[in-house]
Amino acid sequence: MVTGDHPNTAVAIGKSVGIMDIETDPISVTMAGLPSGEMPSAVVNGEDLEQMTPDILDDILLHSHELIFARMKPEQKLQIVESCQRLGAVVTVTGDGINDAAAIRRADVGIAMGGGAAYTTKCADIILLDDNFSSIVSGIEEGRLMYDNLKKCLLYAL
Repeated sequence: MVTGDHPNTAVAIGKSVGIMDIETDPISVTMAGLPSGEMPSAVVNGEDLEQMTPDILDDILLHSHELIFARMKPEQKLQIVESCQRLGAVVTVTGDGINDAAAIRRADVGIAMGGGAAYTTKCADIILLDDNFSSIVSGIEEGRLMYDNLKKCLLYAL
């Protein structure tokens, strides 16, 4: 999860939506105290990310199971998207503000909230008209159902 919110707020939201285990207290990753090896859950602050090289960011992404980036600036959001893509991940970015536009545009799938900034909706691949994140899950379920049905039709026709 990447957000401009305060780390404590970001962790609370991450725990409430299941991104982070409720029982676990995340490790705060800084340049002064970079942990080695696997990290079950971690939080990276925007100020600390400014001091990190792309290689360090890649290591954090590879070795963290639950990861939240907090207090991120728009250019840092873009940097994280590019790093995830460099590591071979398919990246989806959701947002509603003009500060999210660059990351939404660069992501493999950009999702904008319909009530958000006009430029952000122009950059997005998908626009959520109801501004509800659960619509993403419903859309994926419907898409998978359509894919399965098409596959069955094609197999039957052959």
